[in-house]
Amino acid sequence: WPPFHLFLIVALALAWGPVDAQDREAAGADSIYRRPLGQDPETLDPARIWDIYSRSVAQQVFDGLVQFDQTLTIKPALAEFWRASRDGLIWTFDLRKGARFHHGREVTSDDVVYSFTRILDPKTRSGGAELFLNVKGARDFREGRAKTVSGLAAPDRYTVRVTLEDAPVPFVSVLAVGHAKIVPRDVAEAQGDAFGSNPVGTGPFRLLRWQRGKEIVLTANPDYFDGPPKLARLVYRIFPGDQRDAMYDEFLRGGIEDTPVPTRSDRRTLTTQANHIYVKRPMISARFYGYNARMMPLGDRRVRRAIVYAINREAIVQDVYLGQHAYAHGILPPGTLGFNPQLAAYPFDPQKAKQVLAEAGYPGGRGLPPLAIWSSVQREDILREHDQIKKWLAAVGIVAEIHYHTKWSSFSKMVEEGKLAMFLWAWYADVPDPDNFLTKLFHSKSARNVFGYANPAVDNLLMSARASGDPQSRVELYRRAEQLILDDAPIVPVFHHTYERLFQSYVRSVEVNGLGDPYIPFRKIWLDRTR
Repeated sequence: WPPFHLFLIVALALAWGPVDAQDREAAGADSIYRRPLGQDPETLDPARIWDIYSRSVAQQVFDGLVQFDQTLTIKPALAEFWRASRDGLIWTFDLRKGARFHHGREVTSDDVVYSFTRILDPKTRSGGAELFLNVKGARDFREGRAKTVSGLAAPDRYTVRVTLEDAPVPFVSVLAVGHAKIVPRDVAEAQGDAFGSNPVGTGPFRLLRWQRGKEIVLTANPDYFDGPPKLARLVYRIFPGDQRDAMYDEFLRGGIEDTPVPTRSDRRTLTTQANHIYVKRPMISARFYGYNARMMPLGDRRVRRAIVYAINREAIVQDVYLGQHAYAHGILPPGTLGFNPQLAAYPFDPQKAKQVLAEAGYPGGRGLPPLAIWSSVQREDILREHDQIKKWLAAVGIVAEIHYHTKWSSFSKMVEEGKLAMFLWAWYADVPDPDNFLTKLFHSKSARNVFGYANPAVDNLLMSARASGDPQSRVELYRRAEQLILDDAPIVPVFHHTYERLFQSYVRSVEVNGLGDPYIPFRKIWLDRTR
C-alpha cells in the first residue's frame, strides 16, 4: 500500500458528561461517554452505509478481518494471520478462534464468505461493491450468470481464501474499509432490511437502543475478543442538521465529552485552555458542491465552469471558516498519493464566468433559469457561505435559490435519485488511495457517482490506473484523470476538512487517524475524573 507522508498521528485522552439517571446508575456515571452526531443515521448495516454518521456508529459495533491503526497501518482484527501468493492474486486468512457475535455464536469462515458475497449482491446496493469487483467470479455473480462468487471460499471453519483476477493494490487494504465488516449470516438473512436497525456484530460495543432523532446508546461487549472496552456505555446524541453551535454549547455545559470546533471559536486560545483537550490534524476528505449533469442547463459543462469561476472559494475558506480548512484546488487532498500541487485549478474570475456563460448562450445570464442549490445543513456558517455565493453568482447574472432539507436520510436519497440540481456534499475516504476519490465518485458506472457524470477518457484512465502495478504510473494516470474531471467541472471544489475537535480534560487514550472521526477506537478510551 502506498505511503501517506503527511498524516499526523494523534493519540490523546478525552472525556464526557451525564445521561438519564437510570442509565447512570446501571452503567456507572464515570464510564459513560456521550458524544454528538450531526445527523440521524440511515442504517447501521455496514454493507449499506453511505454516510459518515452511520459509519461513526457502525464502526464500534462491527469488525472486519483487519483494521487500520492510527498510522493507517493494517492490523489484525477477526483474522489473526494472512498470507498472499507471490503474484498477489490468492489471499488466505486464518480466523481468530473464539471470536463471537453479540448473540453468542462463534464467527466462522462461512460468515466471512457470506458477508463479502452480500456486498457484491446488487440487491444490497452496497457502496463497497466496486472494491470487490476484482474477486474472481464477482462480475458473473453480480450480473446473474452465477449463484455464488467463485473466488470466495471457506476450506474449513477458520480459513477463508480469496482469489482475485487482478491486484491493483494489496487486497488486505480493501478489507480494512468500513463496508467490509463481518455480519452473522443467520441474523442478517432472518432480518433482511431490518438488520440495519437491529445490527449484530462482533465489535467492542453492541446496540442497546436507538431513539430516532434523539440518541443511539451502545453498551460494552464484555466478551470482546481483544478484551472488554473500558467504557460501559457509548451514547450518541443526535443534533439533526449538524448543529455545531448547539453541540459546542452542550459541551461547555458538560453534557457531552467531545464536540466539533465551531467556526466562531477563537483558535488562538484553544491550545492554551486547561479545561479541554484540543485535537487538530489533516483529513483525507473533500467538501464540494455537486452538479446534476442530467439536468439542463447543468448538462452543459460551460454553465458548470462559469459557476466555478464565479464563486470566490478561497474567500469562503478564509472569511467564513477563518482558515480552518485547506482550500481545495482540485479533488485529491494534500498528502494522498497522486496529489498534484501543479494542478490547473479554477481561479475566482467573474469576467471569465461572464464570458463562458455567453458562449453557452446565456449572455449576462439572460435565459438562464434560477439555480436551485440544496443543503442538508442550515447552521450559521453555512448560511453565511450561501449568502456570499448568491452575491457572487448574481454579479455574473445567475440567480441562485437556496433550499434546506435537514433530514439526512431523505436528502441523501434525493441526491442519489438525481432529483437535485446542485447540492452541498462531502466525501470522506474509505481507503487512503486516490482511487477512492476519483473512481468512486467519477467513474461513469460507479454507484457513488451522484452527478450523472460520464467521460469515456476518464473511465479509461481510471481503469488503467487500477490495473497498473507501477506506483509512479498510477500517479501519472490519476493526475491526468483528475485534470480531465476538473475541466469538465462536475463539482465545485471548496475545501479539504481539517479534523478539529475538543474533548473534556478527563478523556484519555484517543487515537485519530487520517480517515477521521468514524475510525476512533472507543474501546481504548477511558475517563479520568480524579484530576
